[in-house]
Amino acid sequence: MYYEIFFKKFIETHTENSQVICIDGVVGVGKSTLGELITKEFGINMFQEPVIDNPLLDKFYYDKKRYSFPLQIFFLNKRFQMMLEALELNSCLMDRSIYGDIIFSKMLCMDNEMTKEEYDVYEELLETMLKLVKKPKLMIYLKSSVSSAMAKIKERGRAYELEVPTEYWESLNRHYEAYFEAYNLSDLLIFDMDTLNPRDNREDREYIFSEIRKKLKWFTKKGKKSQKALFLIKIKERYAYYVNQKYKINIPLFTKLVKYLF
Repeated sequence: MYYEIFFKKFIETHTENSQVICIDGVVGVGKSTLGELITKEFGINMFQEPVIDNPLLDKFYYDKKRYSFPLQIFFLNKRFQMMLEALELNSCLMDRSIYGDIIFSKMLCMDNEMTKEEYDVYEELLETMLKLVKKPKLMIYLKSSVSSAMAKIKERGRAYELEVPTEYWESLNRHYEAYFEAYNLSDLLIFDMDTLNPRDNREDREYIFSEIRKKLKWFTKKGKKSQKALFLIKIKERYAYYVNQKYKINIPLFTKLVKYLF
């Protein structure tokens, strides 16, 4: 029920979608691997999850009560910064994003790893930041069983992740399922990563790429933008030129045209 309320508040204040594609799922599901394949196929930029050079992540896994709040604030701040950068681009992919940041904090609070007071501060800050961003264009959820995700975590070999008890991953998976059962901010694609292996199986890759194209209708194969996309870019460039030259233009008409093209 919580996530339904969360999405309802967000939708009430946001009517526009950005050109941002988001990919999300539990730890170890293969987001970064698939994300790199998608960016290569479609020729777009990717914002990586801020786990490299993260001064708190390994500490968190050894002492969740001490580091859950500062870690979530760290992630929230980084994801907000990346989202502001992403909104300036024609299109891009985000490996996790500010939209799903709430999952971890809510789970930590419900599992008594974060205090109610800390969570309230986090939630207020998140809601303030969300007022400054648009909805995503497409959300991709990589679904996985706990056993499959844990096998990939073991294969990856990050020492601090290997110390985490199974109960933590089970709780995280439940929250992801609840979140995406309620999700309604944008178009949503769900891929079962227990049965798909895009890294090693070409057919699985092509299936995923095909489903993305159906939703976006923005890209053709091999990363080439569609004629519609190229036309829109030219319109935006011409608009910027007129603004810089201080010509009078019909802004409402231009806005309607852009919305029609999307």
